[in-house]
Amino acid sequence: MKRDPYSFPLSDFIAPEKFDLIKAMGQERKTPFLVIDLDIIKKKFLELKNHLPFAKIHYAVKANPHDEVLKLLYSLGSNFDVASVYELDQLLRLGVTPDRMLYGNTIKKKENIRYFYEKGVRLYATDCEADLKNIAQYAPGSRVFFRLLTDGQGADWPLSRKFGTHPDIVFDLIKQAKKLDVIPYGISFHVGSQQRDIGQWDNAISQCYYLFTSAREIGVELQMINLGGGFPAHYNEPTAETNIYASEIERFLREDFGEKMPEIIVEPGRSLAGDAGVIVAEIVMTEKKAKHNPYKWMFLDIGMFGGMIETLNESIKYPIYIEKEGLEEEYIIAGPTCDSMDILYEDYKYRFPETTLPGDKVYIFSTGAYTQSYSAVYFNGFPPLDAVVIGGDT
Repeated sequence: MKRDPYSFPLSDFIAPEKFDLIKAMGQERKTPFLVIDLDIIKKKFLELKNHLPFAKIHYAVKANPHDEVLKLLYSLGSNFDVASVYELDQLLRLGVTPDRMLYGNTIKKKENIRYFYEKGVRLYATDCEADLKNIAQYAPGSRVFFRLLTDGQGADWPLSRKFGTHPDIVFDLIKQAKKLDVIPYGISFHVGSQQRDIGQWDNAISQCYYLFTSAREIGVELQMINLGGGFPAHYNEPTAETNIYASEIERFLREDFGEKMPEIIVEPGRSLAGDAGVIVAEIVMTEKKAKHNPYKWMFLDIGMFGGMIETLNESIKYPIYIEKEGLEEEYIIAGPTCDSMDILYEDYKYRFPETTLPGDKVYIFSTGAYTQSYSAVYFNGFPPLDAVVIGGDT
């Protein structure tokens, strides 16, 4: 059943004392800003570790690269999925050792491969011949894993087409790797971010089993499956809980591999950081654009370019709360920039009390992932989304 976007229990998303703290911050700080609750990130990490105890967790840094988030996860024993030399340098600055990292981006320059290798990283993703040869040349002796193409069906934010390749080409890459100075180590896939169809892991794991068997026939013993991300955060559209995902994924693995399960890696990002974030924003103004149009427009001081890009095509539907009472009106929600693309929700209507006024604070929940890291740098002069942490030792 779809969550009602205007009458959800506040306690579904935040403890009362934390909300009181965030409201007080909203009176002192300039909006918009993101609040990251480290206690929730810790809880989510330990929950995933408990339900998938056999898996190595490589946090996807891109989801939320705040220093305090990375330091916390490192202290909890997390490994890291790294996408660029900039993320690598950040992790090294924070004291993360290279044996806890993998280079998960299949699109990389030769000099970047060399840089990762020089810094000590020895595990690389690939999905094409040119990249595989570059890894062999600039990161000799390293382990490589081959990314499968998935269609992303069932995901709110699909990751298909651009990444991964067909199983037949993966098999060709495994054969080529035998002749190069790399170790063909495993298979990876990503079923799409905020994946609601748990069965998508079953399909991908079955393809992995086929490739493991085919590789063995040519003398290659693959050792690892990287299950990628896809575990959900809690938005307006409901999903199963982490334990359900974990138990089903383990069942899929056991059905194909039995007791001889390969090394398993997962790359969560959204599921660890998403629920830990609250964006505090402000209503700039509301207006009607046509006399007989039943819908009002609500303009916020945050929009697509300020951290809300995942509202593109209304893909991610964030829970939005305004602390007012009264009869509800339906609103189209848009951001503050002079770009007509900066409309967050037009088809999916949110309803807020008619007493809502410009200057009122707006609280956007489950915004801990892919918000600050996606925000533009000074479009229209607006600065990137600011962030502050609470919880942990803060």
